Amino acid sequence: MTINCKGILIDLTAPKVMGILNCTPDSFYDGGRFKNDKSILDQVGHMFKAGASFIDVGAYSSKPGADEVSEELELKRIVPVVELILKSYPDSILSIDTFRSKVALECLEAGAAVINDISSGLRDENMLATVSRMKAPYIMMHMRGTSKTMQQQTNYKDVMEDILYFFSHRLEAAKSFGINDIIIDPGFGFAKTLEQNYKLLQELRAMKIIGHPLLVGLSRKSMIYKLLETHANEALNGTTALNMIALDRGANILRVHDVMEAMECVLLYQQLAR
Repeated sequence: MTINCKGILIDLTAPKVMGILNCTPDSFYDGGRFKNDKSILDQVGHMFKAGASFIDVGAYSSKPGADEVSEELELKRIVPVVELILKSYPDSILSIDTFRSKVALECLEAGAAVINDISSGLRDENMLATVSRMKAPYIMMHMRGTSKTMQQQTNYKDVMEDILYFFSHRLEAAKSFGINDIIIDPGFGFAKTLEQNYKLLQELRAMKIIGHPLLVGLSRKSMIYKLLETHANEALNGTTALNMIALDRGANILRVHDVMEAMECVLLYQQLAR
């Protein structure tokens, strides 16, 4: 199970960790922390040293209720960061968290490798063609609506069945454009209640039927801190517990804020799997 990132084959049979770098002032956990060159490079270096295989760079907060960001502002935020990271870490495999094809294109042209699209191509009709033309691996996530409306769209007949149905259609669309390196993200926290998130995690093995690598992003999300009656800053222990469960149920990539702790999960899981 491999993906081709700028000519480098990444084997996802052994689980990998994707570190999150938010270049936004309003992200739910680390908003505003990385706003100058030094803080960005220090964080990226820290994540690579801890064992991250990918860095996921985002400039548009997708937390519930987040404000819209113009395409111009998203580009202004993200392209210089991609260029900065690749100047200091030229072998970096950068993933770009965007649903806009123009942002995807400019970042890929600047040297990024992967596109991580929360809308699976539904919010920009040019996204699939752009990813195909640039021959980039594509992460497609399940959600409904937008950041403003998604928490009012949690009415499912069966959450897992509906997600599998959603991906059957989005995979067909992506493959019609010749996109083959596809990673699936079930979208924990996006248009799902707390109970639905845990049902999805409980049944996560069912997603392996899709036949594509599985990315899981649970890091410090409200499904953890609301259940524990705390907040995102205190949700690392809960994140670690659920990351181990996600690995046991088939996750190939953990998308996290805390790379060292996630890598410890991976190493312990691998030892158990032996």
